[in-house]
Amino acid sequence: MYSRKCGRLFYGFCTEIKTLRAINAKGATAPEIARRVLSSWTVCKHQRHQLLQRQPPDNRLHAGSVRQASHTTLDPEEARKFQSLADKWWDLQGAFAALHSMNDLRVPFIRDNLLSVHGSGVPGRPLAGLRILDVGCGGGLLTEPLGRLGAEVLGIDPVEDSIRTAELHTSHDPELRGRVHYRACTLEELAQSEGEDGDGGGGSVTEGFDAVVASEVVEHLADLDIFAACCHQVLKPGGSLFITTINKTNLSYALGIVAAEQLLRIVPSGTHDWEKFISPVDLERLLESSGFQVESIRGMMFNPLSGFWSWTQSTPMNYALHATKRSEEPGRNRAESQEMEQETLTRAAAV
Repeated sequence: MYSRKCGRLFYGFCTEIKTLRAINAKGATAPEIARRVLSSWTVCKHQRHQLLQRQPPDNRLHAGSVRQASHTTLDPEEARKFQSLADKWWDLQGAFAALHSMNDLRVPFIRDNLLSVHGSGVPGRPLAGLRILDVGCGGGLLTEPLGRLGAEVLGIDPVEDSIRTAELHTSHDPELRGRVHYRACTLEELAQSEGEDGDGGGGSVTEGFDAVVASEVVEHLADLDIFAACCHQVLKPGGSLFITTINKTNLSYALGIVAAEQLLRIVPSGTHDWEKFISPVDLERLLESSGFQVESIRGMMFNPLSGFWSWTQSTPMNYALHATKRSEEPGRNRAESQEMEQETLTRAAAV
């Protein structure tokens, strides 16, 4: 895989840095160290460029490109990755420690934006009366906190073992019973089930959701067009879509894959594929063309030393996005919009 090849190159560069530290301890001059650093980095970039050129034209990476459609959101390889981690979701020091810490940012981000639209609910339960869909919920790391804020939350994930882990963990909290539900399915399967009574699954999709959350999910999906169309279908008019994901930059490759996966081991090696990262510009363009209005985008940064996340003024690494479903798409009536959504979903179901 391309990302793994580049990973080895960057790893070699990082190894070179360790060597330079040893050289510096022996009294090397600053110009000598600078020349060696520049030489190593230049070689690394040249080799990365050569790898790009070896890719077939249709598979080469372009910073502004969006991955090609595959008519389903499910990537079997991604599902296998998370299948092997299904019993580790609630290990606070394990593979998903950074996601636990991310709740300090993403939960208030979702809560505050929903309150600005719907106002405050019951004291102590500000999201009471709202229905939220958590796409790619995993073990329920975000589903549960949203339920504790009073919302009725349905978490979905294609990995059944992750859903079982989520159900088991939620069952230990009486406050969440009847408020948090889970279903082992893909987003398109849920959208196709519109009209079902939803027994044991958190209610009928026909009612529509007030919000859809996809946190650290889109970088693992096979088809973002299907994802956007399904989100649009299951949301109520004016409903909110919340996404957190990773920008597609050189920095996100160096820190998100090389450093986080290969050097610091913050997340398991192979968790991310840089080819699937998407920039805020491309994601906004995709959502706008799918009937959404992007309301805000905020940069996020993880500190591996402290283990905490913080908001940033720019988006070179992670970012959070809030969009709302437009009541009517420009130049398209409701019937035409529904027809296009159904056509997209039919293609997904046919695969």
